[in-house]
Amino acid sequence: MAKYKVELTGVNTSELKVLTNEEQMKLFEELRAGNEAAKEELVNGNLKLVLSVLRKFQNTKSNMDDLFQVGVIGLIKAIDNFDPSLNLKLSTYAIPLIVGEVKRFIRDNQSSVRVSRGMKDFAYQILGFKEKFLQKNGYEPTCEEIARYFNTSIFQISYALDSLKEPVSIFEPVYNDGGEPIYLADQLADTKERNEERDMHILLKKALNKIRDRDRRILIERYIIGKTQMEIAKKLNISQAQVSRIEKNAIKSLKRIMK
Repeated sequence: MAKYKVELTGVNTSELKVLTNEEQMKLFEELRAGNEAAKEELVNGNLKLVLSVLRKFQNTKSNMDDLFQVGVIGLIKAIDNFDPSLNLKLSTYAIPLIVGEVKRFIRDNQSSVRVSRGMKDFAYQILGFKEKFLQKNGYEPTCEEIARYFNTSIFQISYALDSLKEPVSIFEPVYNDGGEPIYLADQLADTKERNEERDMHILLKKALNKIRDRDRRILIERYIIGKTQMEIAKKLNISQAQVSRIEKNAIKSLKRIMK
């Protein structure tokens, strides 16, 4: 993407028409007279205005095609509500509306966690209530007091306020002393997996205690200490084939006991 140019899929932005102020005023007169085609001309004649606004958002992660569509919605709202008798240029009135639509879209869609607009609006109502309550009483209201005011549950209050929090990546470093950083993912415990692993260790320990001493010794040296079958055979003064046979039989015994 060029530094000062917004590129859109399938659109040659250099060929977009630009209306003069006089042309726009004439089209607004036709629109007031009931000519709906004039509205389309006004929109098409101000698309470059939308593009000029989008330049401010080129460093965001949002798709420019999506932002353009949203910006056009802002432009249409401006055209629908514009009053030519105020002696204002359409661009002066439209830019804040276009910017507002784009910013709202980015705010609501940049997060990977989608939260309904209604829930966010409720969260802002809660914040407003907390501020007024603090000014009146000198302390922040408890969740119970907020829930009573809005006639809802504490869970709904907490859920609404959480909707305003930005999601955190599990790969966000939570500690770094100059060496290997510790990430949030490292601190997240899978309780189910941990319990299953603990139960497996208990079963394995009990099963090992139930097999013959030599079988247990060979399994420990093979799978915990890490010795080869040849090293174990030399230490026990038996053949490598005998070690292999004992190992296989010991594993079968463990599986049978642990079922």
